[in-house]
Amino acid sequence: MRLLILGGTEFAGRAVAEAALGRGWEVTVFHRGRHAPPAGVRSLHGDRTTPDGLAALAQATGDWDAVVDTWSAAPRAVRDSARLLRGRAGRYVYVSSCSVYAWAPPVGYAEDAPLVEGAEAGAEQTDYARDKRGGELAAVEAFGAERSVLVRAGLLLGRYENIGRLPWWLTRIARGGPVLAPGPRELPLQYVDIRDLAKWILGAVEGKLSGAYNLMSPRGHTTMGELLDACVAATGSDAELRWTDPDVVLGAGIEPWTQLPVWVPPGSEGHAALHGADVSRAVGAGLRCRPVAETVADTWHWLRQIGGTAPQRPDRPAVGLDPEVEAKALAATAEGVPGTTP
Repeated sequence: MRLLILGGTEFAGRAVAEAALGRGWEVTVFHRGRHAPPAGVRSLHGDRTTPDGLAALAQATGDWDAVVDTWSAAPRAVRDSARLLRGRAGRYVYVSSCSVYAWAPPVGYAEDAPLVEGAEAGAEQTDYARDKRGGELAAVEAFGAERSVLVRAGLLLGRYENIGRLPWWLTRIARGGPVLAPGPRELPLQYVDIRDLAKWILGAVEGKLSGAYNLMSPRGHTTMGELLDACVAATGSDAELRWTDPDVVLGAGIEPWTQLPVWVPPGSEGHAALHGADVSRAVGAGLRCRPVAETVADTWHWLRQIGGTAPQRPDRPAVGLDPEVEAKALAATAEGVPGTTP
């Protein structure tokens, strides 16, 4: 198989490139040259945001069985790339997001749930949700519904993460001592290990799938307790998880998802949207998700290999809880605030 990845040097794109190389595929990556691509790929340079930015791709010889595109800014870039490649590639796989669903999707929402409005295939950058939906429209416009795969990913975790969610938890827990753990322990989580995402995408190419798929683990694949316990085990830390009632966390002014990555309070719109999707279509099409302990251990191993500091996308805000804010919340916990576990 011959695969073209638009990107291919960071997080999801890099995972797909490595997985394809592991299967013996011929892999070409088209990227801006800011990061070294995986060894063994054919590398083309270009910037999709500039005039003539696709020149190297247009001039490249050959064609591909499929294109994988992870773009998350102006949909115009997806439109221009897809139009250029529609006669040279068999299938266009666009890595989208569950954010394309109209807020707030109910628990159990499937691929036919209402979508955000106002997105356009040729639009300039607006907001994340409409940009991703615009990217979907651009892919389908150029390749048609029968040759397009829309991967509506949820929370992505694993090695190469450049958002900082799991790396923050690992780094914080590795420091040891009392750790503010947002409850409840049994809070169900959905996510997908980046390697499982990559494996599923390659299977979709081989199986000539089409259409939209919610791509994350089944609901309740793990829990907040299992995730943080795995962080303690992987790091070998002496950290003491102080499980704290959601109302206490929110009452301290702590922002879910950003200041405490991955976590959103139970029963909230955010929990339904981020951890409540129906993924039966993807599971039926071959999605298999590894245990959370394996994802956490592999991410910690990667972090240590690169010196302990994860890369950070410049277009995304930093995540994590300020130590002073955590200390104040922990102090309240230690004083026996109702609903906390000292």
